[in-house]
Amino acid sequence: MELLTIGAFAKASRLSPKALRLYDELGLLTPARVDPVTGYRLYAPEQLDQARLVAWLRRLGMPLARIRHVCALEAGPAAEEVRAFWAEVEADTAARRDLAAFLIDHLSRKDEDPAMPPTTKPLGIRYAALSDTGLVRESNQDTVHAGSRLLAVADGYGSKGAPASAAAVDALKSLETGSFPAGPLLNVLEDAIDQAKQAVHGVSGLAPSSEETGTTLTAMLWTGSQLALVHIGDSRVYLLRDGELFQITHDHTMVQSMVDEGRLSPEEAASHPQRSLLIRALAHGADSAPDMRLHDARQKDRYLLCSDGLYTVVPAEDIRRVLSGISEPEQTVRELVALANGSGGPDNISCVVADVVELQR
Repeated sequence: MELLTIGAFAKASRLSPKALRLYDELGLLTPARVDPVTGYRLYAPEQLDQARLVAWLRRLGMPLARIRHVCALEAGPAAEEVRAFWAEVEADTAARRDLAAFLIDHLSRKDEDPAMPPTTKPLGIRYAALSDTGLVRESNQDTVHAGSRLLAVADGYGSKGAPASAAAVDALKSLETGSFPAGPLLNVLEDAIDQAKQAVHGVSGLAPSSEETGTTLTAMLWTGSQLALVHIGDSRVYLLRDGELFQITHDHTMVQSMVDEGRLSPEEAASHPQRSLLIRALAHGADSAPDMRLHDARQKDRYLLCSDGLYTVVPAEDIRRVLSGISEPEQTVRELVALANGSGGPDNISCVVADVVELQR
C-alpha cells in the first residue's frame, strides 16, 4: 500500500505538518515509516481515522495526555471518556459563568451613583437555626449559625469532625459584626474561606495521621440587598420562591459528578453506596475551591441551608410543604428536624431557615 507524505497526510487529516511532527514526538501519532536517508515521515492511509480523531479532540480543547488515553481505547470506552471530559468542561464553564455574573453584578453596583436614593424598601432577614444529633450517631459533628448577616452550616467528618466544623464556622463569624473590610466582596469571601481552611487544617492536624478529617461549609452573607453564597461540599441551600422550591447549590460528591457525566441517573445516585464521598471539602489535600454567587433578595423569599442529614431522608416535596406551610423560622426548623428523625434520623441534622422581610422604619 502506498504511503502518504507528511504534506499529503496533513491535507487529508486537516492537521498541520507542524502538529504531526509534535504528535510523533509525543508518541501520539507515529508515522508508518521514516525515510532513513531524508528523515521524511510517511503515513499509512489507515492512520487517517486516528489523525482525524486527534484533530477533533484538539478542537474540543482536550489535553494531549488525555487524547493519548482516548486513542488507546476501543470505540465504546473512548466515547464514554469523551462524554466525561465534556461534562467536566461544562461544569467548569458553569462555575466560570457564575463567577463572571458575580463580578459583573459587583462592578455594576460599584458604578451606581451613591447619591441616588434607594428605589426599594429596605429589607432584612429573620432567621432560626437548629442542629440535632439524630437517632443513630453518638455525637453531633454538624455546626450551624444564624445571625443578622451570616447563615452557615458545616458538616464535619473524621474523629475531629465536630471541632473542624465549628472551626470553619467560627472563622466566618468576623463577617457578622462591624463593617465589611475594604475591597470587593469577592475578595472578602475568599479571605474568609482561606481563614476557615487554615482553621480546619489546625484541627485536622490533631487527628491521627491515618485518618482524614475535614468539613463541608455552606454559608450565605446578607449584604442588605443580596445574599452572597459560598459553598464547599454536600450541604445544600434551597430557595422557596412563590411556592416553588429550588436547589441552588451543586453537591460536590463523586456520585453527583457521575450524574453530571451521564454515568449514573439521579435515582441511582440516591442509593449509591458512595453517595457521601466528597470531591471538595475543607481538608488536607482536598480541593477546597468554593462555588460563589450572589442572589438578589426578594421580599418573601425563604432560604433553607441544611446538612445531608435532612435531604437524604426527607423528600423534597415534604421539605417544600413545611417551608410553605409554617411561617415562623423557629417552628420551621423544629419541624424539619422532626421529619428527619421520623424517617430514622440516621445522620446529624442541621437546618437554617432565613426569610427576606421588609424592615419596619
